[in-house]
Amino acid sequence: MGEFDLIARYFTRPARRSPLGVGDDCALLQPQPGMQLAVSTDLLLEGRHFLSTVDPRRLGHKALAVNLSDLAACGASPLAFTLALALPRVDEPWLAAFAEGLFALADAHDCELVGGDTTRGPLAINITVFGEVPTGQALLRSGARSGDDVWVSGTLGDARLALEAFRGTVSLPQDIFDAARLRLEQPTPRVALGLALRGLATAAIDLSDGLAGDLGHILARSGVGATLEAERLPTTHALDLVLNAGDDYELAFTAPAARRAEVEAAGRHANTPVSRIGRIEAAPGLRVVDAQGRPVDVRAASFDHFA
Repeated sequence: MGEFDLIARYFTRPARRSPLGVGDDCALLQPQPGMQLAVSTDLLLEGRHFLSTVDPRRLGHKALAVNLSDLAACGASPLAFTLALALPRVDEPWLAAFAEGLFALADAHDCELVGGDTTRGPLAINITVFGEVPTGQALLRSGARSGDDVWVSGTLGDARLALEAFRGTVSLPQDIFDAARLRLEQPTPRVALGLALRGLATAAIDLSDGLAGDLGHILARSGVGATLEAERLPTTHALDLVLNAGDDYELAFTAPAARRAEVEAAGRHANTPVSRIGRIEAAPGLRVVDAQGRPVDVRAASFDHFA
């Protein structure tokens, strides 16, 4: 099967937001008046970002989900995406399942495929996603201020727990492993929450590389520090794993303490649990304390995906 036949069979659908759709040299997008385009791209490599044994439906979902998570962190509504796919061979059942998972999530967020490319090579998936946000209302990493609360969505550390089970470093009951594996292979992008936080959160980021590292980007860009309360973290896993593990694809964000009730309401509106886990401070650096306010020594580590 040639490249154009492959694209036509598995990745061509009618497009509403691009007058050209798939098949021309460029896609044409026109944001609504008063809106800015938000653009993000992610590359997933077999063996680095996903296992060769992953269900292709889940892989199609995750390939788009990690990009939608970036839009969520910006408070942007999804519009469209492009797909570049390197394949070692044409495997039609695999392609059908991958496309099914990809388009199921795309349809759930009204996000259209408007172009891309395919080639032969080691399995790699690159998606660029486009969203729109009202001018001046994008959530950025640079707005956190001393006195703000620090919040996270969902729960943390489940994806890394699944990875450790794959590596053989932990043994899990089947039901716990299945739930953790789902979080690793089929994360939920928090798009609705990102939209609900526009005009409310002062800074936001999606958690792809671990809470400590990703929150550190907010602190650096905002010129502030933070103290986290260990007992408030939404997890049952070891603290070092929760702080340093990746692939959660939850949102970490800051908001004024006076607006706690509004943040909780935003979480309910988005059907997404949110937890207040700490506070922004003027002193630089990230600190973690226990229930008595004593510093907690957390082993530093970085999430290395599947390498």
